[in-house]
Amino acid sequence: MSNNVILRFSGVTFEYSNNKPLLEEADFSLREGGKITLMGQNGAGKSTLFKLITREIKPNEGGIFTTPTDASIAIARQVMPLDLAELSVRDYFATAFTEKKYNLDKLIKNVFEVVNVDLPLEKTVKELSGGQQARLLLAHALIQNPDILLLDEPTNNLDQQGIEHLTGFLMMYEKTCLVISHDADFLNAFSDGVLYLDVFTHKIEQYTGNYYDVVEDIKNRIERENQQNARMQMQIKEKRAQAEVFAHKGGKLRGVAKRMRESVEEAEESIVQVRQEDKTIREFDIPVQEFDQFFDGKVLEFTSISAVRAHGLVTKDTDIVLRKNTHMYVEGPNGIGKSTLLQKLATGQGKGFVLGKDVVIGYYKQDFGNFNFEQKAYDALKEVMQKFDEHTLRSTAAGFLLDGKLLDQPISALSEGQKGLLSFCRLVLMKPGLLILDEPTNHINFRHLPVIAKALDEYQGAMVMVSHIPDFVKQIRIDETVDLSSL
Repeated sequence: MSNNVILRFSGVTFEYSNNKPLLEEADFSLREGGKITLMGQNGAGKSTLFKLITREIKPNEGGIFTTPTDASIAIARQVMPLDLAELSVRDYFATAFTEKKYNLDKLIKNVFEVVNVDLPLEKTVKELSGGQQARLLLAHALIQNPDILLLDEPTNNLDQQGIEHLTGFLMMYEKTCLVISHDADFLNAFSDGVLYLDVFTHKIEQYTGNYYDVVEDIKNRIERENQQNARMQMQIKEKRAQAEVFAHKGGKLRGVAKRMRESVEEAEESIVQVRQEDKTIREFDIPVQEFDQFFDGKVLEFTSISAVRAHGLVTKDTDIVLRKNTHMYVEGPNGIGKSTLLQKLATGQGKGFVLGKDVVIGYYKQDFGNFNFEQKAYDALKEVMQKFDEHTLRSTAAGFLLDGKLLDQPISALSEGQKGLLSFCRLVLMKPGLLILDEPTNHINFRHLPVIAKALDEYQGAMVMVSHIPDFVKQIRIDETVDLSSL
């Protein structure tokens, strides 16, 4: 990393509306070749900061400067834009350039080697799996060879091989890189600094060191600030009590009391504002659908399972029955057909399985494509409740850190992490008999994951899950494992 500053924020203030500030007089700089992690609570504005850097939006006050002024910037977004998903792979990469590239196919081939993927250029982007699209988003940024590379949750949907390949690439990457991610081990492998965006103070703090060092530094600072505040509060309490005593004695002591009250006010102003860390969601359970007396106990029965191979679709006959309290885990590399299988189950459309009669299906879709993004979050919760109750809706939402302001917003205005929490809130209110989970850790703050894992482990309905996070899967009881790569 050189000493030359390539990006600088100077007194940057930004707000979407008068009552929703995201940044207030933010100051920080990035040096050439730096590998920096951007940390912050869900909804703090991390993705918005990226939009400011790419000049997609402009600050209300302050300046954003690059050196040189024409330094190129590219972003690997966390989700594929819907309009680009309609393009062929070749046409998708063409959007990375302002001018036509006559050697585009060669450039694509080279960048595919970097992200470890091989895809037909004529194939439509929307036909690709979530993991393949994740690699495509990264490749789209890399093909531009930018001076500043922005990565927004790059490990979402990547299998372990993909994460390892990306980690190795970033460790060797010579240019400047700023990364948003909730994957602590991934970040620690290459980070040499952290920018911390605080959702409460709207300030950005800059730290040097690897990811774990910085997290420990922040933890120690909070402890110091709490200790300092405890001492100050004790002094304030004592001085206030003394001031009351002197005030009641009258005469010249009233002047002493006045000076002591002024001293108390000064002490109160000097109390350090301790960073309010992410709240963790409340523990919860997902209630199970009540089946009628004629239910035969079979929630889901597989007669065959298919997988995508290089030479085509492979189908294998099977006899797997999921009853209540049966958890099934589906594994396999990106592009083998895991999400396709779960999509078929969720819609009830396709061959190779039979759903139980009147089974209520709860579906966590990795791209939240089952949401109507124009719908208010409140209405998305209300519509899944079999028996509507205002108090139950709002108290359940509060447990997932979804307050009244968030519930009143369209889903499109929520951060990806908040959409994930909204998805889990819906599952609780829905009371499903069959839970279908496609990468349920995507976008979720790591503080919430143990709570979510506990709820899934204790879920007493039938469950089919796909996840590329081994530590998360280990916390959940699995009764049946299907490896699509072994078909």
